[in-house]
Amino acid sequence: MAMTDSIVFLNGEFMPLDEARVPVLDRGFIFGDGVYEVIPVYAKRLFRLDEHLDRLNNSLDATRIPNPYPESEWKKYLSQLVMKHDIEDQSIYVQVTRGVAKRDHAFPGDITPTVFMMSNPLKVTDTETFNKGVSAITLDDIRWQYCNIKAITLLPNILLKQTAIDEGASEAILVRDGEVTEGSASNIFIVIDGVIKTPPKSSRLLPGITRDLIVELAKKNHIECIESNFSRTELSAADEVWLTSSTKEVLPIVKLNDEMVGDGKPGPVSVNMYEIFQRYKSELKHNDD
Repeated sequence: MAMTDSIVFLNGEFMPLDEARVPVLDRGFIFGDGVYEVIPVYAKRLFRLDEHLDRLNNSLDATRIPNPYPESEWKKYLSQLVMKHDIEDQSIYVQVTRGVAKRDHAFPGDITPTVFMMSNPLKVTDTETFNKGVSAITLDDIRWQYCNIKAITLLPNILLKQTAIDEGASEAILVRDGEVTEGSASNIFIVIDGVIKTPPKSSRLLPGITRDLIVELAKKNHIECIESNFSRTELSAADEVWLTSSTKEVLPIVKLNDEMVGDGKPGPVSVNMYEIFQRYKSELKHNDD
């Protein structure tokens, strides 16, 4: 399916992507005044939809953008969008901006939020990529102080990610006040002496849905997992380091700042968590309830 053949949702209507238009005075275009959400779809089933809608609502509340739809309508429109595409596994992108108004920093009075949604094929970490792992570098976290809001203003993340790519790495691991926060487009986990650690949720990082699931699955499978801050030094000394996100799922870092992590291969805990995650997905796909 070519991208131009894709059906998208814009302000209550479904239409081909190449017909979708947003006014240039939309505050999302002028100011980056909006929030977004990315929802994986497995076997045409929206993954952890309640959790994604809760996070979207939290982002809307934090930015004082009125939620344009009740939960039932969100679920209806999202399900319709999924079913308009033949692909079984999809990635649904949702964006809500404050709306169209004359350019002014102050919030406009009575305007209607702009809602855009589209579907793309879901490309996740496959077994070959997992077994190879990726490299990463550490960089100072130059972003704002509300990283828990899934805002569309991602220029700092883009600059950090591109710096990593320019240095031959796949991801930038961010450090603020001496403590690791997250990746430029992912959450971060380390393993020390068999114990998993990930930074606790706060305004310094995005509360990842996949991150939360990994914590749940680890505890369910009796693998010790601690939500605790850790330093750049602990990161560098860790036995294993891995990333999580909706598309990365579980992705090992085998080289950090040009130094090998562990023995330069995915460690046993990440291998176990990757397998647990794949089993969880498989059960989800085959669950008829």
